[in-house]
Amino acid sequence: MALNIETFSNKLGGNAFFKAIGHPLAARALPELLAGLRGKRVAVYDPLGFAAALGEIYDLSELRVDAVFVQDIGDIGREILGRTALPVTDLPGAAAEAILVTAFDSARLVDHIRHLLPAGAEEVVSLDALRIPDDMLTDRRTYLTGLNFATNFALFRDAEGHHTRIVTANYWSGYGAKDPEIWCGLMDAEGAALAEWREPLPGAGGSITIDSAEVRRRFGLGPFTGQLFLHVLRIAGHDVVKYALDTYGDDPTVLSCTHDANSWPAERYAGLPAPREDERVVLWVQNSHPSPIPGGGVGLNLMGHERVAWLEREVPAFGVHALDTRDLLPEARWPQQIEVRAGKHFVRPRYEVFVAEGRSRIAHANVERNDLKPDPHIPELGNLMGKGYILPAPVLPRAGFRSIVLPTPMATCQETLPLRAVVYDRDGQEVGAKRLGALPRDHAVAFDAGELLPAANGAAADAPSPWESGPWGHVELVYDFAEGGTADGWLHSLFRYEDKGSGHTAETSFGAHMFNTVLTYRDEPQSYAGPAPGLSTRLFLRLGPPPYDTLCHLIYAASTPWHAASRTTLQLTDPAGRQVAEREVEIPCGGSLLFRASKTFAAEELAAAGAGGYVLVRDTTCRLFGYHGLIGGAAAFSLDHMFGF
Repeated sequence: MALNIETFSNKLGGNAFFKAIGHPLAARALPELLAGLRGKRVAVYDPLGFAAALGEIYDLSELRVDAVFVQDIGDIGREILGRTALPVTDLPGAAAEAILVTAFDSARLVDHIRHLLPAGAEEVVSLDALRIPDDMLTDRRTYLTGLNFATNFALFRDAEGHHTRIVTANYWSGYGAKDPEIWCGLMDAEGAALAEWREPLPGAGGSITIDSAEVRRRFGLGPFTGQLFLHVLRIAGHDVVKYALDTYGDDPTVLSCTHDANSWPAERYAGLPAPREDERVVLWVQNSHPSPIPGGGVGLNLMGHERVAWLEREVPAFGVHALDTRDLLPEARWPQQIEVRAGKHFVRPRYEVFVAEGRSRIAHANVERNDLKPDPHIPELGNLMGKGYILPAPVLPRAGFRSIVLPTPMATCQETLPLRAVVYDRDGQEVGAKRLGALPRDHAVAFDAGELLPAANGAAADAPSPWESGPWGHVELVYDFAEGGTADGWLHSLFRYEDKGSGHTAETSFGAHMFNTVLTYRDEPQSYAGPAPGLSTRLFLRLGPPPYDTLCHLIYAASTPWHAASRTTLQLTDPAGRQVAEREVEIPCGGSLLFRASKTFAAEELAAAGAGGYVLVRDTTCRLFGYHGLIGGAAAFSLDHMFGF
C-alpha cells in the first residue's frame, strides 16, 4: 500500500505539509514533542486534516490517543489515527490531559477552541514544535507555503573511485530573492547524519558547485554512499530546486550525468530499463522520509505485467539501498522495461547500469502518472497544432555512435503507444522516418535512429574523434494513429547513446511537449514562468572542469511552422554571474546544433569563466530543447537533458 500522503497535484502543485513534517530538522524535534505527551491521555484536534498524514510518516503508537476531533463536518465519522473522528464541539467531554493540534501556525486555531478545552487538559501543543528556524523561511507568516520548502534530494557518493558533483545557479535572485543560501544535510546509507552546513549563494545568475570529494575533505569523512538533502532558503519565484549531477571517477572511464530528483515522491516510476545479459541494473532506493520503508513497501514488475516482486528488507529512515533488479526480476532482459512500485516512499530515483567489462552509467526513471486518461481530442489537433506533441532527442554522429530509442509507457492508462519516429538533419530536413504502430504496453521495441540518417562518408577511425564522424541530427517521436491506439499527451522515451569505439554508453529520458506555436492546448507549450505559451529559451549549460570538454545539442522543434531560424546567444558566464563572452548562432526551424565549448569559445575565454563557469543559452524568439554532457577524451562521455529557469 502506498503512503496515504498528498505530495503533488497537477492542479495545485507540490504539497508543503509532507515536506514540513519530513524535514530532517523537524524529524529531530519530534521525539521531544512525543516525550512531553508520553503517559498522558491525549485528545487530537485535526482542524485541517493533517493528522492521518502525520501518522503515515511517524510512528505515533506510543501516544495514548483517547479521541480525535475535527472541524470539517465532512470529516466526522472518518477513521483517523485509529479513532472515529468526532465534531470538535464534543471536545469539552473528552477525558484528556493534553491536546495535540495537528497543524502549524496554530495560535489562531487554538484560540477558536479555547472555550471548548476540557477541564483536565493542562497542556495544548501543536506541530509548531517542529518548525525549522525562522531564518530559513521565505514567508514567516505562512509556514506551509512551497516557497518555505524548496527542497530536493541528490544521490551523493564518494567511494570506490566514484565522486559526485552538483552544479546549479542562483536563479531565485533573478526573481527577487535577497540573500538565499542552501542548507545541506549529508546522510549515509543508513540515514545517519554525516555533516550539515550552509552554502551561501552568489548573486543573481551566479553558480555553485558542491563536490563530494571536497565535502569529504572538509569534514574529514571516510567513504560514503548516501544522499544529500538540499533546502534552498529565502527564495523567490518558484520552489523547484534544479541541478545537474555529474558522476566522475579516479578512472577516466567513470563519467555520467543526470539531474534533479523531482522532489515529490510518487506511487510509481517507469522508464527503468532491464539489463542486457552482461549488465546489472541497480535501482538506488533513496528513502525520502524520516521513517523506515517497511519490507514489502517497494516492488518491481515487468512493464505491462501485474505480478509484482517485493523487496522484503526494510530501508532505514533517510537511508539508501542499492536494489539489483536481477534479485527481484531475474527474467527481465533489455529491451524490456521495469515498472517501480514506489508507494510514495522516495523521489524520482536514479539507476546505475554496471557492465561486465567494468564501466557503469547513471540515469533516472520518471514519474508514472495515475491521474490521466486517454484524450480523445489529441487525434483531432493536427489542423491547428500541426505535429502537436513532440519528443525530440539527439541523433549523434552516425559513424561514431548508436542512438537508440526505446519508447516508455509513463501513465497507468497507457495500453498503447501509437508512434512514428522522424529523423531530421541539422538543417531541419526530414531524412528518414519509421512507423512504430500502436505499441502495446509490454512492448520491447528499441531501434537505432542513426540508421535513418544518410550513410557516413568514411569510417569513425578516419575522424579526429567520434564527434566528427559522420552526419548527425535529431529524432522526433510524434503520435501516429494510422494503426489505431489512444494518447494522453504524456509521451516518454528512453534514449541510449553508445560509442562504437570505446563502448562507453550514456542514456537519458524525457517526455513530449508542444513547441513553438502561439496557440495553446491545456498548458502547452509550457512556460518556465507564467502561463502557456512558452516561446523563449533560458537553458543552463554547466561547464566541466579540466580536462573535460562540454557538449551541448540544441534542438529547434516546432509543432507548427515558426521563425525560419532561431536567434540564439550562448553567453559564457563566470561563477559570479558575470558574462565573459558571447556567441550568436542560428538554428534552422526543425533543425539542431551540436557544439562543444572548446570549439565555440577561445581557451582564454574559458579560462576567464573559470571553475564553476557555465553557458546561458538564451533566445527570446523561440523555445529550444537541449541536451548536455561532458567529454572525457576518448575514454568516456555523458549526456542528459538540460534544465531551464
